[in-house]
Amino acid sequence: MSGKIPSTVGTNWWRAAALGAAFAALGGPCTAQAPPGEIAPGEIAAKDASPALEVLARARINVQEYFDKFSDLTCKESVTQYVLNGSGHAIYRENSAYDYQFEATSASGTWKFNETREVRNPSYRDPARTLLVTTGFASLLLVAHPLYEGSYVFEPGGTETIDGVSYTMVHFSPVSGASSPASLRLRGKNYALPMSGTLWIEPQSGAIVKLEAKVDSSLSDLGLAGLRSEVHYAPHTFRDPAESVWVAESAVIDVDTPHQHWRNQHRFTDYKRFSVNVQQEMGKLP
Repeated sequence: MSGKIPSTVGTNWWRAAALGAAFAALGGPCTAQAPPGEIAPGEIAAKDASPALEVLARARINVQEYFDKFSDLTCKESVTQYVLNGSGHAIYRENSAYDYQFEATSASGTWKFNETREVRNPSYRDPARTLLVTTGFASLLLVAHPLYEGSYVFEPGGTETIDGVSYTMVHFSPVSGASSPASLRLRGKNYALPMSGTLWIEPQSGAIVKLEAKVDSSLSDLGLAGLRSEVHYAPHTFRDPAESVWVAESAVIDVDTPHQHWRNQHRFTDYKRFSVNVQQEMGKLP
């Protein structure tokens, strides 16, 4: 699809779009190589970057283990959807709640994701309003997965202290033409989103505690003026077996078109491993 989207059809277009999104893996690893004299994709782009490089390497191990071990999770999700005016003030809001299940599978070097939502608390829906649909925040961690190592250039971003804890910051920017773990789904077709942003990493464990990503106006031909997301992660301990892992706790995503501004706020609680939960329920049957 090419060309500007006329404002007269903008509403219908956004009703059919899932942003931020249909954060689904689009393909396998990218093998792009940097031209002579440039930083190779996946490498820390700094002369004295060994500490940041080591922290990023630990983060990659964590992310890979997360998708290998915790590929079938359930939780409670609450969502608040806003329509904002030009000053950033809410002019419309809807609240809803879901039982959420996330599944990830890997075949032939390609990740596939499936998300299921069952409504727990349906909101009043104004049919005259166009709202943003945002999903797939768990798969944003694929930015740091070895599978997408060649899709980004990483740069050290210094450190930041939050609540008395110092975190290593690593900036990432997309390699042109490389695979992306995020996509915009429009009229049944996926468009790769060239994300750039920052990872906040706990240096000893390699746990990613915060991720910010954005897409600028490079997709203006699809009517997208900007997309910004911020995801926070928190440790959760599972039982049988007892394991602790950092999972998405909250997410905020803002999307702008030339005529609209949306903001969705997500919160995730009460995580369970689906396979264990199913076995427990089956054990109760006579």
